[in-house]
Amino acid sequence: MGHELNRRAWWIPLVAFVAFTACSDTETVFVEVPGPTDTVEVPRTLYIEPLPEGAASFLGYNDEALSNPTCLECHATVGSRWSETGHASAWEDLQNSGHAQPFCEGCHTVSELGNDATEPGGWTGSGDTRYYDVQCESCHGAGQDHVDTGINPPLVSIDVPFSVDPGTGEIVPDGTNGCGGCHYDSHHPFVEQWALSAHSSLVGSSFATSSPDCIRCHTAQGALAAWGVLSNYVERDGDPLPQVCAVCHNPHAEVFEGQTRFAVETTVVGEHLCSQCHNRRPIPDPGSSHGLHPHAPEAALLAGEAGFFFPNSPVTSGLIIATHGSGANVGLCATCHVNSEEILDESGEFLVQSVGHTFSPIPCLDEQGIPIGDTGCELTERSFVSCSDELGCHGSEAAAFSALTAATLRVEALAEDLTTLLEQVDPNLDDACAPPDTLPTDPIPNTCIIDATDGIITTAEGAFFNWALAEHPEDGDVWASTTHNPFLVEAHLIESIDAVETEYGVGGGAAQRVVRQQQLQAVLGKAGAQ
Repeated sequence: MGHELNRRAWWIPLVAFVAFTACSDTETVFVEVPGPTDTVEVPRTLYIEPLPEGAASFLGYNDEALSNPTCLECHATVGSRWSETGHASAWEDLQNSGHAQPFCEGCHTVSELGNDATEPGGWTGSGDTRYYDVQCESCHGAGQDHVDTGINPPLVSIDVPFSVDPGTGEIVPDGTNGCGGCHYDSHHPFVEQWALSAHSSLVGSSFATSSPDCIRCHTAQGALAAWGVLSNYVERDGDPLPQVCAVCHNPHAEVFEGQTRFAVETTVVGEHLCSQCHNRRPIPDPGSSHGLHPHAPEAALLAGEAGFFFPNSPVTSGLIIATHGSGANVGLCATCHVNSEEILDESGEFLVQSVGHTFSPIPCLDEQGIPIGDTGCELTERSFVSCSDELGCHGSEAAAFSALTAATLRVEALAEDLTTLLEQVDPNLDDACAPPDTLPTDPIPNTCIIDATDGIITTAEGAFFNWALAEHPEDGDVWASTTHNPFLVEAHLIESIDAVETEYGVGGGAAQRVVRQQQLQAVLGKAGAQ
């Protein structure tokens, strides 16, 4: 490349993480490496000088082969992992794509896009080949000052700020910082679709973003800390962030496809990415004031492990696993919730490449057929493409719609019957007990039978949990839980009705119990769990 090399002596690290301090006289930087043996001093190249005009302090690659970003002279371990990601081949991949355009280049090189630079730099400022690919500085920012002084490391921002155009409703990333600097537009609208999802907002009360038990799933900082990600970043000690891209995706390594932090293609619930949070209270918790309501039980539902299992019941934990949770669905949650499809207009022209980051398996659609997330529209206004697409679980969208509708109607009818019985047992259900002078005399003069604070799980409380599981989320639709495991939800409701009638002497009596046992056997037969 014809550049003069600026050589200084460096200590090369022998382990992954290092601390370094600059020495004054010899301009040597010492790397302090813990270990049983001494380190070896090796002369290294700081960076290629002079920087091209317009580089704006971005350093880029540090060798003629364009294989070693300058940052990797010290951060070698991170670099070896980065080299296996799509970022490391971004320029070549663009050129080989068959649709390379000049406007694509800023996101396939080191530039001002993806960091806090306020002016063009790197590739867009100089056009120098040393800036090919999405290197460290693409996200962390220009590194010259840090390399020259040994201080001021350019911290990355993991925030994904966006705004909504009040006139058009269009979602636009704010600025060029972070993942949103590149991962947006009609061909890869990750930011636009993520902004429509619950992941883009702090979900829940202020308690949910301050309680140690809650922040691990309700804030980005809490999730990363819980998963052992100790890297520094701009917002680490700042205000809580929602579940931004860097929570689920590891920008430095591709251990799993898509650079996710946990596996996606696995049927082992505990190892799956989504289950790290969507598996919090799948069974009643007698030690919690909220313990009679499930909380993020989706993964356990898939595995047949959610709900209250009555003693001596044929329905046991792990027995009923519907197709969605079986080996036939290797992606579990991601198969349906992160479905990708090309959206065309009426004439067959490309509109947008939906990337499934609204995380709605059957999203609502706008007038052009573009997914807009889960906005409470009716089932008839939703797309069922994910149900009939890659795996072919259902023969068509219509077949998937019919299956969900039929299962939902069965669950809704059973849930309504159980509600009627529970209201006879305790008219307040799980609300606070009524004052003594208002206690009813018929049929049960005690309105504290369903009590989340009594430290035990009674028959009525277990049945109430199963009713809440069927209705989860409380402000949503029955089909949300039905989809994850319709057979288990049906079985729980049948068993709950039978248990409440037997325990408290309400309901239809022995004849109806015989009918329900026949219903239960039919459900177990459909599930292949007899």
